[in-house]
Parts: sequence; C-alpha cells; structure tokens
Amino acid sequence: MTRRPTLTRPEPDGPPDPAARRREVGRYGEDAAARHLVEQGMVVLDRNWRCEAGEIDLVLREGRVLVVCEVKTRSSTAFGGPVEAVSETKAARLRRLAARWLEDHRVHPEEVRLDLVGVLLQRRGAPVVEHVRGIG
Repeated sequence: MTRRPTLTRPEPDGPPDPAARRREVGRYGEDAAARHLVEQGMVVLDRNWRCEAGEIDLVLREGRVLVVCEVKTRSSTAFGGPVEAVSETKAARLRRLAARWLEDHRVHPEEVRLDLVGVLLQRRGAPVVEHVRGIG
C-alpha cells in the first residue's frame, strides 16, 4: 500500500522568519506535487535527494521511465507562475543531478525524463497543480 502524503496548509501568518516560511511553503508544495503524481500512477523513489551539486525534489518511476521532478511552489503570481520559474540553466543543472542520482544508485532505466510540477497556493481550497512532462 502506498502512503499518501499528508497535506497541511502553511499557516497564513506563518513563522516570523521568512526563510522558515519559504521552507514551509516549499514542503507543502512538494507534498501536494507528490500526492498529485502518485494519484497519476507514479511511484515515489526518492525525495529531497542532495549532493554537493544540488538537490532533486522528487525521483519517481512511471512504468519503465525514471522521472526526475523539480517542484516550484508559489503563493501568488506577482513574480510569475511557478512553471515560469525554471530557466534553461536550472534545467541543465537538473540534468546533471539526474545523471549523478543514477550513478549513485546504480540504476540504468530505459528512459529518463525531467518533469516540472508547479504548485500555486490558493487563499482557500486546494492548490492548483500543473504537471509539465519533459522539460529538457
């Protein structure tokens, strides 16, 4: 049985520390993204994998495809939507991190795909989740 991530909405006032608030919002977005992807039939293999070169938010399996997923969470679109936040530079870094994850885990899938999940928090109700397959 797959455990579904529990979503606990960040408090509107949140912690007084802005960095703590960003971490809380980011964690909520990653939980929402993981839940959405699991509901689509994917299996979570790893979360928040880190090395000296950076971090991968989610590593999943969709059939025979290994999916490396970046999650971007926003509480407003004042500075653009979450999907707009991934530049070509970020996609290139994600490709390098994916290669490193594969090497470290000694995994050789038939296909590797880079995805992006944008999570836009709403004042009320569930967040809006947008899944973009194959970003680079």
